[in-house]
Amino acid sequence: MNYLQAKKEVKNGKVSPVYFIHGTQQFLIEDFSQQVLDQVVGQDGSDMNVITYSFSETPIELAVQEAETLPFLGANKVVIVKDFQAVTSQKQDVKIEHDIDVLIKYIENPSPESTLILVAPYEKLDERKKITKRLKKEATVIEALPFDDRMMKQWIEEQTASHHIQITKEAQERLVERLGFDLLLAASELKKLALYVGEGGEITPREVDLLVARTLEQDVFALIDFAVKKRLDGALVIYHDLLKQKEDPLKILALLARQFRIYYQVKGLSKQAYSQKQIAAQLKLHPYAVKLASQKVSQFEERSLLTLLEAAADTDYAIKSGKMEKVLAVELLLMKMTQDL
Repeated sequence: MNYLQAKKEVKNGKVSPVYFIHGTQQFLIEDFSQQVLDQVVGQDGSDMNVITYSFSETPIELAVQEAETLPFLGANKVVIVKDFQAVTSQKQDVKIEHDIDVLIKYIENPSPESTLILVAPYEKLDERKKITKRLKKEATVIEALPFDDRMMKQWIEEQTASHHIQITKEAQERLVERLGFDLLLAASELKKLALYVGEGGEITPREVDLLVARTLEQDVFALIDFAVKKRLDGALVIYHDLLKQKEDPLKILALLARQFRIYYQVKGLSKQAYSQKQIAAQLKLHPYAVKLASQKVSQFEERSLLTLLEAAADTDYAIKSGKMEKVLAVELLLMKMTQDL
């Protein structure tokens, strides 16, 4: 089950006795756990009915014992086990003996007064392990994985609905363009936008442009766009604005080189009839990054991209070997970009 579906069920009062959350998106893990806490113990619930353990520090039997113990004052209880390494093949940092069979017996017959949340913040699971198989069969499994474009838009709509406001499709696109899929940052920016438009208001691209600052990556996209249009003046304005914000020219150079590399790889794989999904898997990129690159690569010749990759490498060498001052070196690269693209 994905995060959005699971959160909707909890919000509607359907809480499972055992949740198994796995994936690398910490924001989703924390947000879903908080949703369960609000539903089970309430926002004003007793801290004595919220118990958190670390798998690397506490035997799992103690967490199970806690889940089996009656809650304080007859209320409901939430037991959270973080860093649940038993479902991975990685070695534990701390050597603690765990009786996993005790946990397996519990998830097969969990206490109705408790909700157990097992958190495995890892990209891959060891599907061969007995505990992994049992959890997938008996528990409610939630994937805390990066959103695709569709899920990101659903999440934005959910967030705006919780603030009692609306957002246009164009504003959604603009927000994702500016922030990417950084959910923590997006949640913060949506709160700010909600305060600005007020309850019952609507977020349009105007509000996004007014209130949401571009990320460094977005400024790099803009730099390249100006270069494609032979607008050195526009590229230099953005570059010097970044310098005023204390961004290191070497960091800007690295992001430029990374973007050239992505464009070159996407263009090459697209010519081989790879789909965007296949390209994302091949290059280990987020599908949205591939989508953006696919929209741009028609503006570039492969030879020009190779030339710029070589120029970026030469610029990096000139800076690090002390042959050229870094601010000037990147300026010269921007000049070359407007000539070669």
